[in-house]
Amino acid sequence: QVHLVESGGGLVQTGNSLRLSCAASGRTLSAMGWFRQAPGKEREFVAVISWSGRNTVYADSVKGRFTIARGNDKNTIHLQMNTPKPEDTAVYYCAGDLQFLNDDYAPTSPNEYDFWGQGTQVTVSS
Repeated sequence: QVHLVESGGGLVQTGNSLRLSCAASGRTLSAMGWFRQAPGKEREFVAVISWSGRNTVYADSVKGRFTIARGNDKNTIHLQMNTPKPEDTAVYYCAGDLQFLNDDYAPTSPNEYDFWGQGTQVTVSS
């Protein structure tokens, strides 16, 4: 079994920055990603990084503002949120995939992921 634990959420003002982290334990994961869900909305893709770290994909809404990266430990990822906006307010979930299709595999569909964290609330105030 794999456990994913997110940290770093909280209240942030627009113009400031926030960094989310996710640590996975139990098994080595391939791609790892972030999704988010705002009240009354469906869960949506935010960013993903491949096992190699060479391939990253972002949602258009966060491109240029958010950066996903792996930590020194391959089973840890971070999401640097720069210039967050009120519309970024949501519960952010970390997800991990067991499939090793290739080193640069980076799925964006939530259906491709095998494990999920409990989520961390991010609230952006204007």
